[in-house]
Order: sequence, then structure tokens, then C-alpha cells
Amino acid sequence: MAVQILTADVLVPMDAARSVLTDAGFAHEDGTILAVDSRAALVAAYPDARARHLSDNVLMPGLVNAHHHSGMLRGTAEHLPVWEWLRLHIDPMHRVLRPEEAEAASWLCYAEGLLSGTTTVVDMWRYMDGAARAASALGNRVVTVNYVGEHPDYDYFDTLDDNERMLAEWTGAAGGRIMPWVGLEHPFYADEAGQRRAIAMAQEYGTGLYTHCSESSLDVELFLERTGKRPMHALKDLGFMDVPRLMIAHAVWLDEGEIALMAEHGVSVSHNPVSNMKLASGFAPVAELLEAGIAVGIGTDGEKENNNLDMFEEMKVASLLGKLRAMDAAAMDSWAVLEMATRGGARAIGQGDRLGSLEVGKQADAVAVRTDTPRMTPLLAEGPYANIHHNLVHAVRGSDVTLTMVAGDVVVDGGALVHASLPDLIARVRDLVPDLFARRSAYLESSGEQQGLMSPH
Repeated sequence: MAVQILTADVLVPMDAARSVLTDAGFAHEDGTILAVDSRAALVAAYPDARARHLSDNVLMPGLVNAHHHSGMLRGTAEHLPVWEWLRLHIDPMHRVLRPEEAEAASWLCYAEGLLSGTTTVVDMWRYMDGAARAASALGNRVVTVNYVGEHPDYDYFDTLDDNERMLAEWTGAAGGRIMPWVGLEHPFYADEAGQRRAIAMAQEYGTGLYTHCSESSLDVELFLERTGKRPMHALKDLGFMDVPRLMIAHAVWLDEGEIALMAEHGVSVSHNPVSNMKLASGFAPVAELLEAGIAVGIGTDGEKENNNLDMFEEMKVASLLGKLRAMDAAAMDSWAVLEMATRGGARAIGQGDRLGSLEVGKQADAVAVRTDTPRMTPLLAEGPYANIHHNLVHAVRGSDVTLTMVAGDVVVDGGALVHASLPDLIARVRDLVPDLFARRSAYLESSGEQQGLMSPH
């Protein structure tokens, strides 16, 4: 591919200096950024390049959604704490889920992410061949994390055999955009043999191990009851911190000793503020995690516990929740939140040298956001009232994204998918939902759980 130039009225590259450049962008070739500079300098340096300028747009790195579950339960699993929510809605769905349903969900969820600026998603889901096919076709990056249950009580989930096949067959596919990891839904969804094998697989394949932990206060109680230790110390003793990278979703209920242990062993975290609020899980100690040097990304969690996959909304909530937790209006400032959604997320998945900022040598993963909207007015790129970073966190919506680029390939243009039809993806999910819900209802009735399905209002 020949050199191409992409510029906009404003560039926020998310470099260490927190630069904001006007009438600027980057040159890229074969998916890699060659130069970041003013439009005039780029055109002068690469006179034969195909150049595109985006007026009334701000250009920034693609967002990294550090925790996500594909699915099709949006708006149907409401008003319950996390463990009851799992028992009555989520686990029964997994018992009856079919591969074609899982794949259709991934297509639609990845499309939603791309349309709202997410270029990389960490997806813990089922039948992950379908997820990999969806990402390969749509153009996003995906860390596939099989939703594994390796325990007799959770034998209706994916298995470690499924997970190992993903590692063997899909690692590096689609030009490196498919990045399989080892997954456990929760450490207790595996018996001792399963835990040991998951750890060994991550070590053998040199990849990450991803799990939910310390999401609710019940997590701490269960660990203390079963191991006599708080969760992070128990995971350390079990060998979970001996893998190339351990990443924890939620990490809400931590004490100082656990945070220090995580920092010592390079454990990374996904902060999922909307999900934590919706399921009443608690306030994650994000400021303390960042102060300890822990890589923290931001995640939407799934469509059923959010109920959308808009990372711009997630950034706003992350900032507001951080302020409320600290009772300090200066807490969780806009730059810190932008960094978690870009550089921090990339670092959390071990891709900080390739993703998360628009810098020379990194992948050309970029998003353009409209500035000709009330939400971006006034637009002040510099000076004492510079507000670009504040507006990106507190004002922008995912629907303001006009262009999404992954590895130099434009996958959303003019606010529309390039490689798929959104109406077709929606129609496919709508067609599959009734039978999925009917099978789940039949299971709940046969198991005696049906009476608990309707949640209180």
C-alpha cells in the first residue's frame, strides 16, 4: 500500500506530552504510522501520497474497550445484583446458546463499537471462532477470551479445549488483529485441575489470562471462606500471577495490600463504571490503582449490563464516578480518563508499544469525531480555556464518530460501516432472539428457577 495522509482540523495524538495540534495528522503505510505533523509538513514530506483532510473533525487514537461481552439480551436482564443476575439471566442463556447466535451477537456488537470509535475490544464470549470471523470481516481488533467453565458445576460454558484451539488456530490472524487469550469466567468456575491448566496454557502460548474477580463484596467472602485469603493473595498462591499477563475485570473490592501485590506482579485491570453502577457492585479504587502504576483500561462490559457499547459515554461516567467517590471535583480529570481509554487500555492488554496513541511506529488506528455540533462548541484547541480534552470526555457521544480506521484501513466512513450492512446485522439478531429466549424460558421452567425471573420494580 502506498503512503497515505490523514489530517483533521485538530489532532489529539495522546502522546506523553498530551499534545494538541491544529491542522495536523499522520502519514501511514501498510498500517504503520510514518510521521505525525502538520498537514503542510506531511504533504511536503510525502508529495506523492494520497491525502485526505477531515474538516470539522478532531482526530484521535482508536478507543480500547478493555472489557466486553457480546450478546443479545439488552434490556432484558435488569434490576438484580450480580450473582442473582447471573443465576437468573446469564447462566441460563449460556446453557442454551448456539454458535450461530453467538456469532450474530459478535457481528452486531463489534459494529456498534466501530461506529462509536472502538478499534480494539477485549471480548469474553462463547464459540469464539464466530467472533474471530466477525472481527476479521468488519476490521476491528479483538482480544478473544473464551468464556470458560472448567468445573462440573459449570460444564455448559466453553472449555479449555475450545480455548486452546483458538490459541492454536487464530493467533495472529487477520494481519495480527485477532489476539486470543486464555479465559476463565471466574477463578471459581474452574476446579483445581482447570485452574492449573489455564495457567499452563497462558505460559505455553505466551499470552494473557483474563478473568472476573473482586467484582462484588461476595467475591471477597467466597475467597475468604474457600482459601482463607482475600482474592488477589489467593490468586497469587494459586499461580495466576505467574503468567505473562494477568488481567482482572472489575477489581472493585481491593485493599491496599492487594493493590501493592498487583503492582508488583504487573496485573492489569479493566474499570467498568457503568456496569459497576448498574449492578450496584461498588466503587473501584481507580485512583489508587493508577497511583500504584497499574495499567488500567476502561470497559463497557456487555450490552446486557450497560446497555450500550459507547466508550465515550463510559469515559464520562468514569470521570464522574471518580469525582463522586473522592468527593473531589478535580479527581479523575479528563486527560487521565482519555489515557485510560487509549494508552492505558493498550498497555493493559500488553499492546502499549503498538496501540493507544498516534505516534511514529505504532499502528494507524484512529477515530475522527465531529466538531460542528453543539456538544463541541465552543472549540478551543489552545490557550487558557483549551477544552478539546474536556469535550471529548464529557460532551461527545459515540454517534459523533465520522471515521474509524484500523491498521490504515477505513472501516467506518461517513458514520457508516464499510464492510457490512448494519440493517442486515440488526435483522439477523432480531430473527434469532425469539428462539433463544424461548429455549431459555423452557430451561428456567424445567429447573424451577422461573418464579425468580421477574425482577422487582
